[in-house]
Amino acid sequence: MRTTAYGSWPSPIDAALAAAHDGQPEWVGFVGDEVWWTEPRPAEGGRRALVRRTADGVEQPVLPGPWNVRSRVIEYGGRPWAAVPGDDGPLVVFTHFADQRLYRCEPGGEPRPLTPVSAVGGGLRWAEPQILPGRGEVWCVLEEFTGDGPGDVRRVLAAVPLDGSAAEDRTAVRELTDDSRRFVTGPRLAPDGRRAAWLAWDHPRMPWEGTELLVGEVGDDGVLHGVRPVAGGPEESVAQVEWSADGRLLYASDRSGWWNLYRDGRPLCPREEEFAGPLWKLGSRWFAPLDNGLIAVVHGRGAAVLGILDPESGEVVDVAGPWTEFASTVAVHGSRVVSVGASPRTGHEVVELDTRSGRARAIGSRHHDPVDPAYYPEPLIRVFTGPAGREVHAYVYPPHHPLHTAPDGEGPPYVVWAHGGPTGRVPLVLDLEIAYFTSRGIGVVEVNYGGSTGYGRAYRERLREQWGVVDVEDCAAVALALAEEGTADRDRLAIRGGSAGGWTTAVSLAGTDVYACGTIVYPVLDLTAWASGETHDFESRYLESLVGPLDEVPARYTDRSPTSHADRITAPFLLLQGLDDVICPPAQCERLLAGIEGRGVPHAYLAFEGEGHGFRRAGTLVRALEAELSLYAQVFGLDVPGIPELELRT
Repeated sequence: MRTTAYGSWPSPIDAALAAAHDGQPEWVGFVGDEVWWTEPRPAEGGRRALVRRTADGVEQPVLPGPWNVRSRVIEYGGRPWAAVPGDDGPLVVFTHFADQRLYRCEPGGEPRPLTPVSAVGGGLRWAEPQILPGRGEVWCVLEEFTGDGPGDVRRVLAAVPLDGSAAEDRTAVRELTDDSRRFVTGPRLAPDGRRAAWLAWDHPRMPWEGTELLVGEVGDDGVLHGVRPVAGGPEESVAQVEWSADGRLLYASDRSGWWNLYRDGRPLCPREEEFAGPLWKLGSRWFAPLDNGLIAVVHGRGAAVLGILDPESGEVVDVAGPWTEFASTVAVHGSRVVSVGASPRTGHEVVELDTRSGRARAIGSRHHDPVDPAYYPEPLIRVFTGPAGREVHAYVYPPHHPLHTAPDGEGPPYVVWAHGGPTGRVPLVLDLEIAYFTSRGIGVVEVNYGGSTGYGRAYRERLREQWGVVDVEDCAAVALALAEEGTADRDRLAIRGGSAGGWTTAVSLAGTDVYACGTIVYPVLDLTAWASGETHDFESRYLESLVGPLDEVPARYTDRSPTSHADRITAPFLLLQGLDDVICPPAQCERLLAGIEGRGVPHAYLAFEGEGHGFRRAGTLVRALEAELSLYAQVFGLDVPGIPELELRT
């Protein structure tokens, strides 16, 4: 074991390796006996590839590049594909990211468009396709822009002809519902095909605040009639709905303070844990009923695991295996269940459970250690005490190297990671970006600050009208606690985050003296502008719950915005932004930069063409990660060889 200063340890985990493992498989499903899913391709321009696992266990792409299977509905997207088996092979319907049209494709053929291109605003977008061969249609969510503004949009349930007759004719698309609701999820047809269920909500609520579960009758005209609410409301979030094999309604509601499962209104397994999560993407699925009456569930308090629920007894048997976290994607076929699982020692992989044998195994996107696992960090699950004695959940990743240790008495630098959302949660899984830092001697702590999901409705509502306060306080409390107990060097603390985490980072730099520097990634920085049309429709009223109504508390919007207090930022920072970002547009960054101009604050601004909200291209990921490490090296006085020096201007 060699004794070397923190931050200078040599590591085999470089930025290119971390970038190659960025992202995870999602949107799993069965096509006959085959398992399909989408997965990232950072080296192919960041596209999402649709992949199938054939009967003989071979993984192969369904579509070659540049086909990019990804929807932009509500900007965060939704389930972008569906497929059904056929005599000559499967029929596939998918959304292509570049033009957002729906396409159909058969084996050996080229994709053919099913929907037209619209020149109005953001055009026509589609999510949650469901192929109904008997009707010759695809039922899905249609998002249609009616003007050039982000709020000029309507959403309905729609039926798209499979014969391609709507490829150039918008009038050939049948609308199944009216547009009286601002947001809808895809319809779930009852086993008899005579009823459909879906979720809906309106501004100013977000789906984790209040949604309604609607049920309608499928008329002879193929339109949904007699639509009525059966659950949910302004203060109740229904996150998912399905039908059981015998035609009963299953849904996840947080009416008890936790997202629990209900069948026809009766609780199936009342527990103080979550059986669902925030609906950031249409089609997210935390449970799926099997034909035998059992239900596959992703559930937990904090970490979410895969289990099988017996609705008659209320008992849940969890999957045995190395996976400690499962994603919000589940599919079933016969006795088989598939989802996406990961752990602190494995990346996300497609996992299949045979409910008859109880055996679970990774079958797709299987994890392969790109380096010796001895370089992976060993996380600690911690609960810290925040202001007023409130609990703050966090995952601590101390510096770790199999061959190097630091000199006695030296405290390690630490970076606080603030997650996005802010209604979200960081999973406890292997992340090579974290290992990129910890293997060099820089600690990382991920904070599930008040407002995070996974700990009940009361915990996530701590952020109500307190965004920029509770999140900042909780992150600071964790950082200072680590310093006080001797885990971290008080003088070498940093903070970083993207999107809402970028907001928390910027507010922390402007409002506290806790951190020596920070990395701000595609952030919210100007609340007034963001709430006045500078973001997309889905989140355009989000701040009413996070901050308060703009017309009632305009001063609060100004007082909390980093752009209003750029003069208070004295610590060096790195600002990273995608130029195609419509959620947190570059204009927000430009205002902050104008505010610090000439103030002598060392900083760097890297803007990336072709990147939106969330970096996906390998080159971008490498440049951003190396720049972040260079910032810490310069501020903390670290000797990090082989990293391009980030130019900090003042």
